[in-house]
Amino acid sequence: MKKAIIIGGGISGLSMAWLLREKAAAAGLKLQVELLERESQAGGKMRSIHAQGYTCEWGPNGFLDSKPQTLELCGRMGIADSLMRSNDNARKRFIYSGGELHRLPENALSFFRSRLISWPGKLRLAMEPTPFIKAAPVWIDETLADFGRRRLGREALEKLIAPMVSGVFAGDPETMSLVSCFPRIAELEREYGGLVRAMFRLAGQKRKERAAGKVVSGAAGPGGVLTSFPEGIQFLTDVLTAQLGEAVKCGKQAVMLKKGQSAAWHVQCADGSEYGADYVVVAAPAFSAAELLGGIDTRFSEMLGAICYSSLTVVCCGYAREAVSNPLDGFGYLIPKGEGRSTLGTLWDSSMFDNRAPAGKVLLRSMIGGACFPQYINMDDSELLALVRSDLEQVLGITAEPQFVRIFRHPQAIPQYTVGHGARLDALETLLHDYPGLVLTGNAYRGVGLNDCVAASERAANTVIDKMTGKQNLP
Repeated sequence: MKKAIIIGGGISGLSMAWLLREKAAAAGLKLQVELLERESQAGGKMRSIHAQGYTCEWGPNGFLDSKPQTLELCGRMGIADSLMRSNDNARKRFIYSGGELHRLPENALSFFRSRLISWPGKLRLAMEPTPFIKAAPVWIDETLADFGRRRLGREALEKLIAPMVSGVFAGDPETMSLVSCFPRIAELEREYGGLVRAMFRLAGQKRKERAAGKVVSGAAGPGGVLTSFPEGIQFLTDVLTAQLGEAVKCGKQAVMLKKGQSAAWHVQCADGSEYGADYVVVAAPAFSAAELLGGIDTRFSEMLGAICYSSLTVVCCGYAREAVSNPLDGFGYLIPKGEGRSTLGTLWDSSMFDNRAPAGKVLLRSMIGGACFPQYINMDDSELLALVRSDLEQVLGITAEPQFVRIFRHPQAIPQYTVGHGARLDALETLLHDYPGLVLTGNAYRGVGLNDCVAASERAANTVIDKMTGKQNLP
């Protein structure tokens, strides 16, 4: 009987434990799987808070069904029938600019009609498919800001790319790596010679998908439909925890990892308990992994410690429907930094999913802080709420006091894939070759979304199975 220890009980660790146990059983391998979580409950940032008839998401509010990983996991767990797709109007996304909300265009005609980008900005964008705009050499790790200015122009960077970066990473495009954050965009430039050319080619594919009855998003938003559960996204981690049963051990903070004799690895916890294992999977955030692994090799602490995190605060506000004149028929809006507002944007949660607010109420979830505004994490609740209310009044015309408020602080919220991230990952993979049985997974490496975490866990589970069966060892 072999044993695997997973350190970290967020979605990455839980899905890793579940998939590893399933894959070992399917392969006829005897493997005991245990998961150590420092908090009193597993789930990480996937928490759904139920209060006064509202459902507030502490962290992510769902996943896109355009990628198969989480959908397939739900099917294998037997909870696919519990999935809930967002309302159709969630496809509509907005940018606040020049004192008004602009719907992100979904096609060329609506783009040229939109007032979000000025005519000089549109003319600059029209140059994108021309030979005058050269692709960057493949060996250059270009920032998102440099890519935006080179490919699309300054205005498109400020009003389209930068808000997208803040919406996904709460990050600063001046430091973020294009190829690490959005590898598909880099691929489109290399494959088609430009984004406009790629858009027209892919638009033809979307027409075929719609003709086949598939639901696809417009060009304005990421592909797929936002998907969750009636109870909130925490339902997924709750079911994973329940199905893993006694394998999940909460209140166990791993503080030291060392190589052993009777077992390949020994994990020591803060309460003095110790666990031996043949395989150790570290699914904790990069800063925790750096501290844990630095004791066996200082190179781990150097590489993992270089992955920085942005802070983020989530402010949920509930209002009577009549207090909000805006129809709220969409996903929500993002605010470019140049608009001088405090919040990064606001999601219209009760417009996405019908049961997120009581009848006659609406739930708005604002994000404040991020890499460009780190000072906001230190403000008290009254200061934060005042800033959020000021923005809601400016953007949506809401002057009433919220009837419901919840504030969630995340001092180290989202990993930042800054320039050099890809080289760090390559160095980590090389280093892991020296430590058989040690595996890293989580959102600090190759994607921060829920689907990305599940996909990474599946790859990590396959790595452990390959090691067990004697196939080529992969880091």
